[in-house]
Amino acid sequence: LARLLRIAVAMLLIVLLGQASSAHAEASIEIRSVRIKPADDAYEFDADFQITLNYKLEHALEKGIVLYFVTELSLVNSRWYWFDERAGYSRVREGLSYFALTRQYRLTRGALSQSFGSLNDALQALSRVRDRPINASEELMPDAEYTVELRMRLDIAALPKPFQVETLGSREWDLSSGTLRWGTRLPPQKPQDSSK
Repeated sequence: LARLLRIAVAMLLIVLLGQASSAHAEASIEIRSVRIKPADDAYEFDADFQITLNYKLEHALEKGIVLYFVTELSLVNSRWYWFDERAGYSRVREGLSYFALTRQYRLTRGALSQSFGSLNDALQALSRVRDRPINASEELMPDAEYTVELRMRLDIAALPKPFQVETLGSREWDLSSGTLRWGTRLPPQKPQDSSK
């Protein structure tokens, strides 16, 4: 009987530790892939991320707090004779919210919004960036070498003031992919259709 009791206690501890570790899992954003492509005399990009929220962020969503995520991409023209120059830029902010009445998650970008039945589905949609235009401050040259900088982050400044105070020095609210940098040459533009 004592042996069975020890086994039961050990199994209970394993289950409780597993639940505690999943509840306190770290939030993270990982960059999986990115592709820059030509589009109508300009450029746009696609990217895939892996987004994981921790218990604190999920709890904030359930309490009605909107979490805003910002995706930023820069094309930097490196110049040996002067400061580097940003030749192209894209910044999009999306809001993730939860509506307890309908038990739906909503993803909003500008005036567009989309609803989802589960947090996992909403995070999957947020993690798939497609056809985002890159605004050029100068003509982008396909044969020139550019440094690309990409990141996605939780916009702490968009949280309500009491939560902003709570985020100070807290790793539970620190959610960012970090900045991925690499050198590239842009793909050539597609030739214009002369029949139009």
